[in-house]
Amino acid sequence: MAVATPWVEKYRPQHMEDVVGNSDTVARLRVIAKEGNIPNMMLAGPPGTGKTTSMLCLARDLLGEHYQAAVLELNASDDRGLDVVREKIKNFAQTKVTLPLQSQHKIVILDEADSMTGQAQQALRRTMELYSNTTRFAFACNNSHKIIEPIQSRCAVIRFTKLTNAEVLNRLMYVIEKENVPYVEDGLDAILYMAEGDMRTALNCLQATHAGFGLVNATNVFKVCDQPHPELVEGIINACVTKKSLAEAHKELARLLSRGYAPADVISTFFKVAQSSQLYPSEDLQLQVLRIIAETTMRIAEGVGSQLQLAAMLARIVTASLQLSP
Repeated sequence: MAVATPWVEKYRPQHMEDVVGNSDTVARLRVIAKEGNIPNMMLAGPPGTGKTTSMLCLARDLLGEHYQAAVLELNASDDRGLDVVREKIKNFAQTKVTLPLQSQHKIVILDEADSMTGQAQQALRRTMELYSNTTRFAFACNNSHKIIEPIQSRCAVIRFTKLTNAEVLNRLMYVIEKENVPYVEDGLDAILYMAEGDMRTALNCLQATHAGFGLVNATNVFKVCDQPHPELVEGIINACVTKKSLAEAHKELARLLSRGYAPADVISTFFKVAQSSQLYPSEDLQLQVLRIIAETTMRIAEGVGSQLQLAAMLARIVTASLQLSP
């Protein structure tokens, strides 16, 4: 029986012209691929936006058939210590490799570079200087502030942002067509809602729903992704804001929690749903509700993730509704 390939890998772009989203950033990388003069680079942005993929595509376009020998890819989440810099990276930088005419540099790609230890980063800046004639470094990270200043100053910083829903949907439709996935429109809307501009999450969600249920619709997507359905959360907020009934809101919340959702999952969906201005009679009330949800999120993030926090949040929303409703 053949092992199914994750669609994230199966449909990962191989060349710069295939990369989706961040058009201005990708255009800069295409110029580098065309001219061949690659600087040290730091690619920063949220997960699933194409940082590592873009760098691999750039390396492939630059190096062609020499890609395997001239590229060292390390995930700094695993390989992040001082010995990695001293051994793996330095040995690679010292190795002589035949390169194509358009590129005179080997490439070291460090994924999740913001997980590297401070010592490893300090050692790396010296390596970058010593082998600058033969080797270029590319750092992919979510939080650029965790990279030390000396490394940042040696790199061209390239920012990635979350993909738009249209860009994610375009790629999803391409995969759906290739894999013959049955779907309905609300299923795609649910995937976009879950992904929030993260292409990796969107493709994983699509594949998991298709594998688990066959049909991609909203109900199946929320079941697979283990997130509370927004309509249930909207019903709870309506009970607080419109009906001003704490008893009904508690009843709906208990029903939601009985399905096994953790408070952290519930509160994140509350925040997404609460941003819809159609739920409130006034903007002042919406601001107050968002503030209450934000404070509860902070407490849950600090480790106080009990159902009591959610119950108190509902009570405060009802109180605000009674005070601010016309």
